[in-house]
Amino acid sequence: MGASRHSMRSVDQGGWTAVLFNVTVTNMKLEAARPASPRRRPYRMVARAASAAATGERILDAAVEAFWEGPTVQLSLDAIALRAGVTVQTVIRRFGGKDGVIAAAVERETAKVAATRDPALVTSRVEAVRQLVDHYEALGDRVIQMLAEEVRTPALRQVAEHGRRFHRAWCERVFAGALAPLAGRTRERRLAQLVAVCDVYAWKLLRRDAGLSRRQTELALIELLEPLVEES
Repeated sequence: MGASRHSMRSVDQGGWTAVLFNVTVTNMKLEAARPASPRRRPYRMVARAASAAATGERILDAAVEAFWEGPTVQLSLDAIALRAGVTVQTVIRRFGGKDGVIAAAVERETAKVAATRDPALVTSRVEAVRQLVDHYEALGDRVIQMLAEEVRTPALRQVAEHGRRFHRAWCERVFAGALAPLAGRTRERRLAQLVAVCDVYAWKLLRRDAGLSRRQTELALIELLEPLVEES
Protein backbone atom coordinates (compact mmCIF):
# COMPACT_ATOMS: atom_id res chain seq x y z
CA MET A 1 0.00 0.00 0.00
CA GLY A 2 1.10 3.52 -0.64
CA ALA A 3 0.61 6.58 1.46
CA SER A 4 -1.02 9.64 -0.07
CA ARG A 5 -0.46 13.31 0.53
CA HIS A 6 -3.49 15.41 -0.47
CA SER A 7 -3.56 19.11 -1.19
CA MET A 8 -7.13 20.41 -1.58
CA ARG A 9 -8.38 23.64 -3.18
CA SER A 10 -12.06 24.73 -3.30
CA VAL A 11 -13.33 26.85 -6.18
CA ASP A 12 -16.85 28.35 -6.27
CA GLN A 13 -18.55 27.71 -9.64
CA GLY A 14 -22.16 29.03 -9.79
CA GLY A 15 -23.24 27.71 -6.40
CA TRP A 16 -21.52 24.49 -6.93
CA THR A 17 -18.26 23.87 -5.21
CA ALA A 18 -15.73 22.05 -7.24
CA VAL A 19 -13.15 20.34 -5.16
CA LEU A 20 -9.89 19.87 -6.86
CA PHE A 21 -7.57 17.25 -5.45
CA ASN A 22 -3.94 17.00 -6.10
CA VAL A 23 -2.84 13.57 -4.98
CA THR A 24 0.72 12.46 -4.64
CA VAL A 25 1.29 8.80 -3.99
CA THR A 26 4.49 7.66 -2.36
CA ASN A 27 5.49 4.06 -2.43
CA MET A 28 6.41 3.20 1.15
CA LYS A 29 8.36 0.13 0.15
CA LEU A 30 10.60 2.24 -2.02
CA GLU A 31 10.98 4.76 0.80
CA ALA A 32 11.97 2.03 3.24
CA ALA A 33 14.47 0.60 0.80
CA ARG A 34 16.14 3.96 0.31
CA PRO A 35 19.52 4.02 2.10
CA ALA A 36 19.92 6.24 5.16
CA SER A 37 21.51 9.60 4.67
CA PRO A 38 25.29 9.30 4.98
CA ARG A 39 25.23 12.43 7.12
CA ARG A 40 22.96 10.88 9.77
CA ARG A 41 24.75 7.54 10.15
CA PRO A 42 28.05 8.93 11.59
CA TYR A 43 26.05 11.12 13.96
CA ARG A 44 24.17 8.09 15.29
CA MET A 45 27.42 6.15 15.65
CA VAL A 46 29.03 8.99 17.61
CA ALA A 47 25.94 9.31 19.81
CA ARG A 48 25.95 5.57 20.56
CA ALA A 49 29.67 5.63 21.36
CA ALA A 50 29.21 8.60 23.68
CA SER A 51 26.31 6.88 25.42
CA ALA A 52 28.32 3.66 25.86
CA ALA A 53 31.27 5.61 27.26
CA ALA A 54 29.02 7.42 29.72
CA THR A 55 27.54 4.12 30.84
CA GLY A 56 31.01 2.67 31.35
CA GLU A 57 32.06 5.66 33.47
CA ARG A 58 28.88 5.38 35.53
CA ILE A 59 29.62 1.71 36.22
CA LEU A 60 33.20 2.53 37.26
CA ASP A 61 31.99 5.33 39.53
CA ALA A 62 29.58 2.88 41.17
CA ALA A 63 32.33 0.28 41.59
CA VAL A 64 34.69 2.79 43.21
CA GLU A 65 32.00 3.98 45.64
CA ALA A 66 31.02 0.43 46.57
CA PHE A 67 34.65 -0.68 46.91
CA TRP A 68 35.57 2.02 49.42
CA GLU A 69 32.51 1.24 51.54
CA GLY A 70 33.44 -2.35 52.36
CA PRO A 71 35.71 -5.33 51.72
CA THR A 72 36.09 -6.50 48.16
CA VAL A 73 34.74 -9.94 49.02
CA GLN A 74 31.40 -8.29 49.83
CA LEU A 75 31.30 -6.36 46.58
CA SER A 76 28.78 -7.82 44.13
CA LEU A 77 27.84 -7.15 40.53
CA ASP A 78 24.26 -6.65 41.69
CA ALA A 79 25.36 -3.81 43.97
CA ILE A 80 27.43 -2.19 41.23
CA ALA A 81 24.65 -2.49 38.65
CA LEU A 82 22.08 -1.07 41.07
CA ARG A 83 24.23 1.97 41.84
CA ALA A 84 24.96 2.55 38.16
CA GLY A 85 21.32 2.15 37.12
CA VAL A 86 22.08 -0.67 34.66
CA THR A 87 21.57 -4.42 34.50
CA VAL A 88 24.11 -6.97 35.66
CA GLN A 89 24.37 -8.20 32.07
CA THR A 90 25.39 -4.71 30.97
CA VAL A 91 28.20 -4.72 33.52
CA ILE A 92 29.35 -8.18 32.43
CA ARG A 93 29.15 -7.30 28.75
CA ARG A 94 31.20 -4.18 29.35
CA PHE A 95 33.86 -5.46 31.79
CA GLY A 96 33.59 -9.26 31.86
CA GLY A 97 32.78 -9.67 35.56
CA LYS A 98 33.64 -8.36 39.02
CA ASP A 99 37.42 -8.65 38.71
CA GLY A 100 37.27 -6.81 35.39
CA VAL A 101 35.23 -3.97 36.87
CA ILE A 102 37.54 -3.64 39.87
CA ALA A 103 40.66 -3.66 37.70
CA ALA A 104 39.26 -1.04 35.32
CA ALA A 105 38.06 1.17 38.18
CA VAL A 106 41.33 1.11 40.09
CA GLU A 107 43.36 1.63 36.92
CA ARG A 108 41.27 4.71 36.18
CA GLU A 109 41.90 6.04 39.68
CA THR A 110 45.60 5.24 39.34
CA ALA A 111 45.73 7.30 36.16
CA LYS A 112 44.27 10.23 38.08
CA VAL A 113 47.04 9.83 40.65
CA ALA A 114 49.70 9.75 37.94
CA ALA A 115 48.39 13.08 36.67
CA THR A 116 48.94 14.67 40.10
CA ARG A 117 52.38 13.12 40.76
CA ASP A 118 54.47 14.62 37.99
CA PRO A 119 58.23 14.21 38.50
CA ALA A 120 58.86 17.06 36.09
CA LEU A 121 57.37 19.49 38.61
CA VAL A 122 59.70 18.43 41.43
CA THR A 123 62.78 20.64 41.93
CA SER A 124 63.76 19.76 45.51
CA ARG A 125 63.08 17.24 48.25
CA VAL A 126 60.66 19.76 49.78
CA GLU A 127 58.63 19.78 46.55
CA ALA A 128 58.85 15.99 46.34
CA VAL A 129 57.42 15.60 49.83
CA ARG A 130 54.69 18.15 49.20
CA GLN A 131 53.60 16.28 46.07
CA LEU A 132 53.59 12.96 47.93
CA VAL A 133 51.63 14.28 50.89
CA ASP A 134 49.09 15.95 48.57
CA HIS A 135 48.50 12.51 47.08
CA TYR A 136 48.38 10.65 50.39
CA GLU A 137 46.13 13.18 52.08
CA ALA A 138 43.62 12.72 49.28
CA LEU A 139 43.87 8.96 48.73
CA GLY A 140 46.28 7.45 51.23
CA ASP A 141 43.66 5.77 53.39
CA ARG A 142 42.05 4.25 50.31
CA VAL A 143 45.39 3.03 48.99
CA ILE A 144 46.07 1.33 52.34
CA GLN A 145 42.69 -0.37 52.11
CA MET A 146 43.39 -1.55 48.57
CA LEU A 147 46.77 -2.97 49.60
CA ALA A 148 45.09 -4.88 52.43
CA GLU A 149 42.62 -6.36 49.94
CA GLU A 150 45.10 -7.37 47.25
CA VAL A 151 45.80 -10.78 48.81
CA ARG A 152 42.18 -11.79 48.22
CA THR A 153 41.58 -10.27 44.79
CA PRO A 154 43.78 -11.10 41.76
CA ALA A 155 42.68 -7.95 39.94
CA LEU A 156 43.80 -5.80 42.87
CA ARG A 157 47.14 -7.60 43.05
CA GLN A 158 47.86 -6.60 39.47
CA VAL A 159 46.85 -3.00 40.08
CA ALA A 160 48.85 -2.81 43.32
CA GLU A 161 51.91 -4.14 41.54
CA HIS A 162 51.44 -1.51 38.84
CA GLY A 163 51.26 1.13 41.59
CA ARG A 164 54.51 -0.11 43.14
CA ARG A 165 56.28 0.07 39.79
CA PHE A 166 54.94 3.59 39.25
CA HIS A 167 56.12 4.69 42.72
CA ARG A 168 59.60 3.23 42.20
CA ALA A 169 59.93 4.93 38.80
CA TRP A 170 58.77 8.22 40.36
CA CYS A 171 61.43 7.98 43.07
CA GLU A 172 64.10 7.03 40.55
CA ARG A 173 63.34 10.07 38.41
CA VAL A 174 62.78 12.59 41.23
CA PHE A 175 66.00 11.62 43.01
CA ALA A 176 68.06 10.99 39.88
CA GLY A 177 70.69 13.48 41.03
CA ALA A 178 71.32 11.61 44.28
CA LEU A 179 71.40 8.27 42.50
CA ALA A 180 73.68 9.35 39.64
CA PRO A 181 77.02 8.95 41.48
CA LEU A 182 76.09 5.47 42.70
CA ALA A 183 76.25 2.13 40.91
CA GLY A 184 75.45 -1.55 41.37
CA ARG A 185 74.15 -2.75 44.72
CA THR A 186 74.86 0.59 46.38
CA ARG A 187 72.53 2.33 43.96
CA GLU A 188 69.86 -0.35 44.34
CA ARG A 189 70.03 -0.07 48.12
CA ARG A 190 69.77 3.71 48.03
CA LEU A 191 66.80 3.57 45.64
CA ALA A 192 65.09 1.04 47.93
CA GLN A 193 65.62 3.42 50.87
CA LEU A 194 64.07 6.31 48.94
CA VAL A 195 61.12 4.16 47.89
CA ALA A 196 60.54 3.14 51.53
CA VAL A 197 60.75 6.67 52.96
CA CYS A 198 58.32 7.96 50.32
CA ASP A 199 55.91 5.04 50.60
CA VAL A 200 52.29 5.43 51.66
CA TYR A 201 53.00 3.28 54.74
CA ALA A 202 55.60 5.83 55.93
CA TRP A 203 52.90 8.50 55.63
CA LYS A 204 50.47 6.26 57.53
CA LEU A 205 52.93 5.65 60.39
CA LEU A 206 53.55 9.37 60.81
CA ARG A 207 50.14 10.83 60.02
CA ARG A 208 47.69 8.22 61.26
CA ASP A 209 49.55 6.08 63.79
CA ALA A 210 51.70 8.81 65.39
CA GLY A 211 49.00 11.47 64.93
CA LEU A 212 51.30 14.13 63.45
CA SER A 213 49.81 17.11 61.68
CA ARG A 214 50.26 17.40 57.94
CA ARG A 215 53.00 19.99 58.40
CA GLN A 216 54.84 17.85 60.93
CA THR A 217 54.48 14.83 58.66
CA GLU A 218 56.08 16.75 55.81
CA LEU A 219 58.95 17.88 58.04
CA ALA A 220 59.51 14.32 59.26
CA LEU A 221 59.71 12.98 55.71
CA ILE A 222 62.08 15.77 54.67
CA GLU A 223 64.36 14.94 57.62
CA LEU A 224 64.29 11.24 56.70
CA LEU A 225 65.26 12.07 53.13
CA GLU A 226 68.00 14.53 54.05
CA PRO A 227 70.84 12.04 54.56
CA LEU A 228 69.83 10.17 51.40
CA VAL A 229 69.73 13.01 48.89
CA GLU A 230 71.74 16.07 48.10
CA GLU A 231 69.88 19.33 47.59
CA SER A 232 70.62 20.74 44.16
